[in-house]
Amino acid sequence: MGDKSRAFVTKALEVATQNPEFLPRSFDLEEMRRDLRIFEDLYPVLLSLTQLQELVDDTCIAAGSEAYVAALAIYNYAKASGDVTGLDAVIDEMGRRFTRRSKKKKPEAAAS
Repeated sequence: MGDKSRAFVTKALEVATQNPEFLPRSFDLEEMRRDLRIFEDLYPVLLSLTQLQELVDDTCIAAGSEAYVAALAIYNYAKASGDVTGLDAVIDEMGRRFTRRSKKKKPEAAAS
């Protein structure tokens, strides 16, 4: 619930509390109060968790980026050394990360 909806719900509760006679008997005003109270109690927790999630996301992205840069450096050092016996297969395997698939040629239309 955003700020406008929260204001709307609060105002509706206020109106219903001051004028309960127009509500049907089946309407549970106390249930609405409890729901709003729970929402208000949980809202700061939600904001904190959202902020924490953003921090975790940012940290994961930064750590992943740094690990990838380090992996690229290792790959490039291994490729450049050229004289490390037994690494050719591993270097080729790592190099597959950068191979691009060739675009398939469109079949030419048959000449009529």
